[in-house]
Amino acid sequence: MRDIEVDKIIEAVKNLCMDANYYLNKDIRQAMEKGLSAEQSPIGTEVLEKLLLNAALAAEKKVAICQDTGMAVVFVTMGQEVHISGGSLADAINEGVRRGYKEGYLRKSVVGDPIERINTGDNTPAVIHYDIVPGDVFKLELAPKGFGSENMSALKMLKPSDGIEGVKDFILETVDKAGPNPCPPIVVGVGIGGTMEKASLLAKRALLRPIDKRSGIEYVRKLEAEMLEKINTLGIGPAGLGGTNTALAVNVETYPTHIAGLPVAININCHVTRHAEVSL
Repeated sequence: MRDIEVDKIIEAVKNLCMDANYYLNKDIRQAMEKGLSAEQSPIGTEVLEKLLLNAALAAEKKVAICQDTGMAVVFVTMGQEVHISGGSLADAINEGVRRGYKEGYLRKSVVGDPIERINTGDNTPAVIHYDIVPGDVFKLELAPKGFGSENMSALKMLKPSDGIEGVKDFILETVDKAGPNPCPPIVVGVGIGGTMEKASLLAKRALLRPIDKRSGIEYVRKLEAEMLEKINTLGIGPAGLGGTNTALAVNVETYPTHIAGLPVAININCHVTRHAEVSL
């Protein structure tokens, strides 16, 4: 049994909040640089240049890369042989978020009730997902999720007879309808299978996969490539001002499902697609 003190978790989450909001991940930066060299629109080229400059300044000055510093989504991968001591794991994660958003001068965007809408003042509570695995691993992945992109996400319970073509149509329709709202160039997370809530979780998880890493399943890999190509012919372009870089990647995750169902969820992320991780 491995023991982890909550103080370590608090400090780790605090740092993840700041790192995820300050620094553009290498895979995203490289994809934007590649997109810049291939962009056919003068306005699109200018937008990509400014986005890369903005990212460089954010990292240099240690300030938020975007004014919407998101709602903290935390994925916990915890081994069965790990014991959390000194307090509650959920409380420790939320305290880390509280400190990270305060000390990092990050905007507090969470309201305590979806209808009454009174700001909690510290960006808590986080949305926490737990995955219990064998061994003594303990990993935290934090993804601040801005709602310009989150609001453009969608779920559809397709019929099995709709098949792969139905999935393709739904992805393309969702991105086309989103237009400039999710701050393109975007990353598109797609979850196929499971149940309603499982498909949505798969789509969210898909956004954590590095965009230079393709699926190990052949038909999924082909689907990712085909949808990226089709999305980039929509003409939405960087910041929605037109161009050939509407999306940087399409990441698809799948799961077994019922004989009567074909759930598909699409979770869109903006051009920064923020996430950071640490193992304790």
